[in-house]
Amino acid sequence: MNITEEYNLWLQHTADNQELHQELVAMQNNKAQIEDAFYCELAFGTAGLRGVMGAGTNRMNSYIVARASQGVANYLKQKQTQPAVVIGYDSRNNSRKFAEITAEVFAANGIKVHIWPELMPVPTVSFATRYLKAAAGIMITASHNPAKYNGYKVYGADGCQITTEAANSILAEINKLDIFKDVKKADFQTALASQQISYIDDAVYNAFLKEVKQQSVLFGEEVQKDAAIVYTPLNGTGLKPVTQILAEAGYNNIKIVPEQKLPDGNFPTCPYPNPELAEALKLGIEYAKKNNADLLLATDPDCDRVGIAVRDEHDEYQILTGNQVGVLLLDYICSQRSKHHQLPEAAVMIKTVVTTAMAEQIAQSYGVRTINVLTGFKYIGEQIGLLEQKGKAGNYIFGFEESCGYLSGPYVRDKDGVNAAYLICEMYSYYSTQGVSILQKLAELYKKHGYSINLTCSYEFDGSTGLAKMQQIMNNLRQGVAELAGKKVISVLDYAGGINGLPAENMLQFTLEDKCSVIVRPSGTEPKLKTYIYAIGESKAQAEQIAEKLIASSKELLK
Repeated sequence: MNITEEYNLWLQHTADNQELHQELVAMQNNKAQIEDAFYCELAFGTAGLRGVMGAGTNRMNSYIVARASQGVANYLKQKQTQPAVVIGYDSRNNSRKFAEITAEVFAANGIKVHIWPELMPVPTVSFATRYLKAAAGIMITASHNPAKYNGYKVYGADGCQITTEAANSILAEINKLDIFKDVKKADFQTALASQQISYIDDAVYNAFLKEVKQQSVLFGEEVQKDAAIVYTPLNGTGLKPVTQILAEAGYNNIKIVPEQKLPDGNFPTCPYPNPELAEALKLGIEYAKKNNADLLLATDPDCDRVGIAVRDEHDEYQILTGNQVGVLLLDYICSQRSKHHQLPEAAVMIKTVVTTAMAEQIAQSYGVRTINVLTGFKYIGEQIGLLEQKGKAGNYIFGFEESCGYLSGPYVRDKDGVNAAYLICEMYSYYSTQGVSILQKLAELYKKHGYSINLTCSYEFDGSTGLAKMQQIMNNLRQGVAELAGKKVISVLDYAGGINGLPAENMLQFTLEDKCSVIVRPSGTEPKLKTYIYAIGESKAQAEQIAEKLIASSKELLK
């Protein structure tokens, strides 16, 4: 079927959906719009679905969500006789609607549905899937993407994002379906009345918070908890769990950024609600300055990432990168566990390949083994699961990725912004009680392990030609690169063939002279090529200079 035929089919079958139908009618004489909406189907993979909301096969809409749910339902019924699912959703536009449509499809297929009664962070879906012994979990979210996006994230029974094998099997089921004829749907309220759909009880939420609290590594030590904290949920799901757990832990000097307090899928003050980015923290920093705060915390809309800024000796606010927060938390956890004889004999830290190499040095200094995995927290979750299968889940002490995702316990299998916010405040309070600032501690780690800079640069390739352009660039890079920023390329790792037992991934790692490196990979969720720059020097200034040259040199390669 060609694009025009597909468009006409949608025009014919969407009359009962006024909003989508009007959008289709409006693009009737715009070939470029029609092509962009229908030139492909929204890709389903280990991260589920993610895309711009709107009408068409290449968009997130109620028909795409319903068909995906039918595909997942068919897959689950092949695996279990009486499967159950957990469903959650964030603050994005249409998230609750998509969650209810998902529930209606599962209910119509005889699958028991447990759905959160209100918006919740993504880690609560991973947790509830395990806690309720469900066969799968579904989270409606597009994480930190701009407001026009939404997504459909799938977890397995282990609470981890689905494997490549499971994703391929689900996709095969989805592809069998006629989007307008083969999808079963029940009425949400009727299914709720018959208990085919049930709201998740508060006991599950409380059990989640209890697990987060147990991640404390104070082990009875008393610390000052009077730090002035400003928190912003960036109009997402973090407000309730983050403020509740901090208050229960004794952090009572907390102020919320008012414009970003309540859920709002339009993100009016933060067009790109990614706490990795300075623009996402801009309003929070302004509010922190007004209130003379010590620490700023920001969680993304689905509350699985945390960004922070800390006040320095000049009363300015420094934003810390995900790598910097990660090494600080890793060192804090290791040092506290060591001091209190709570470090497992075969302790394990897990990080992604693109995350700072400094973490491995810190882990090694405490006798902690590092496991490196591919980009994506699902691979960290997978490794926790493998440890659990061997009865060694307790050996896992921390995992993180450079994009502000952290987890310090095996109770969920995805990054957890509630856990991270809790530990960051505890770490801040601990060092403050010792008369040491976070920035001083970071400087101490650099002095001990070498000054390194990790930077991530993203380059967008939108539209129907974007994917082809990214593939062409990756192919060109595989032809060979002799040097970058005047530094000779010592070796190249091509992860497309699978390396060190890792699954295949379209990623290239260039190791350069002087322990520097550059990694290039297409994003798994957005039309972007990402470069990960690792520069090391004898001083901050030298490392920054090297990093700038590597960025400029890498950018030239991606044209």
